[in-house]
Amino acid sequence: MKILVTGGGTGGHIYPALAYVDYVKQSDPTAEFMYVGAKRGLENKILPPTGIPFKTLEIQGFKRSLNLAATKDNLKTVQLFLKSIQEAKAIVKEFAPDVVIGTGGYASGAVVYAAAKLKIPTIIHEQNSVPGVTNKFLSRFVNKIAVAFPDAAGHFPKEKTALVGNPRATSVVTVTPSEILRDYQLDPQKPTVLIFGGSQGAYRLNQAMLEAFPLFHGKDYQVLYASGDRYYAEIKEQKIDWSQLPNVSVQPYIDKMAEVMINCQLLIGRAGATSIAEFTALGLPAILIPSPHVTNDQQTKNAQSLVKAGAVKMLTDAELNGKLLVDTIDEIMQDDPLRKQMAQASKKEGIPDASQRLHALVNELTKK
Repeated sequence: MKILVTGGGTGGHIYPALAYVDYVKQSDPTAEFMYVGAKRGLENKILPPTGIPFKTLEIQGFKRSLNLAATKDNLKTVQLFLKSIQEAKAIVKEFAPDVVIGTGGYASGAVVYAAAKLKIPTIIHEQNSVPGVTNKFLSRFVNKIAVAFPDAAGHFPKEKTALVGNPRATSVVTVTPSEILRDYQLDPQKPTVLIFGGSQGAYRLNQAMLEAFPLFHGKDYQVLYASGDRYYAEIKEQKIDWSQLPNVSVQPYIDKMAEVMINCQLLIGRAGATSIAEFTALGLPAILIPSPHVTNDQQTKNAQSLVKAGAVKMLTDAELNGKLLVDTIDEIMQDDPLRKQMAQASKKEGIPDASQRLHALVNELTKK
């Protein structure tokens, strides 16, 4: 089977695609892949080390402003899109895939649209509870629409849409508990709270953590905080007596996030689709602080769907401070029945067989 995968711009579009590719490679070593992204997207850093054949298109997104400069940029965007469709058709014809899967981002718009026009079976995957512009556009042309959140299904034609989850869940569900917390000078036997704001960190979360550090003194749980590189130096410059906080470990970055997650009892972070797929697959309760800077406020809507399910508590970026954060952590960590109830709800929302479900759609379309 030959599968062309396209998506990029952010890790939220790229990592689910790569998780699906890994799953298929394990189940069918003869499968062939091609990945198509944008010339300036994050995929240019992530894809080359994977060894997957990789091509790019020059394409950009629309500006939402109404000024003259934005209008000129948007005219260029249209020109690039039309040109990229022709380039995408050439790539698709040369590779001759059995199916094309788009996971979002502007490059996937051109590639999936081109494939649909060439009568090749097409699938789009929507990671968020509210669809992005590209997938909304493509929904009219594709054969199947795979969604990660039940709430997203209402935005698409019912007859095309299937709930599959996020393939990142399949990648983490096989992880088992270990002694990895020792690598961060923490006790593997002690209840642990994992806090992170993404690979780059999050300003408001970091400011709240600076206020929260003294409040963690004497708690019967421990805290592992991944600050992101940009805030790590600032934290280390603070006049904090770390000898009084043996239950707190601050790291710039956590390399093996899934392995750490499985050894923790509570997760705190943003509400990105990839992170949600991971912690729900593991059945972790969470406190989510959605980023206010995401298009269509997608993270808030992602979090709200899990609040409704009883799996998480949500704090807004605007209200966040150290005392509120620690009080909310205490509310969960000091109430075992509540924490177990949230964990069960999280597990129920997780879809660990997401890659299998997505591949079932592929098999349905290709009849293989």
